[in-house]
Amino acid sequence: MRVVRAALSGPRQDPDHRRGGLALLSDLIWAHAEAAHGLEHVRAKAADHGVDLYLFLRAATEAAALDQARALLSGARGPLRAHGYRAAEPHR
Repeated sequence: MRVVRAALSGPRQDPDHRRGGLALLSDLIWAHAEAAHGLEHVRAKAADHGVDLYLFLRAATEAAALDQARALLSGARGPLRAHGYRAAEPHR
């Protein structure tokens, strides 16, 4: 299993409201995950810039995990933008 972090820039909200937003982002990622993405777990954590998504992926190599994360985030790009978030390039 590999872990890839994807930084999302987006709305800055008060902490009580943000908790619901973190759950929404996790659900959104799961809704767009396909078997080929190898997604096992998602953790969304508030950050100064917006949100960090930690994607736990089944992948043979680091490069494969990054490719899978890119594909997953690409598929979720429209809904992420609809909620005011933009994804930066994922990295280890």
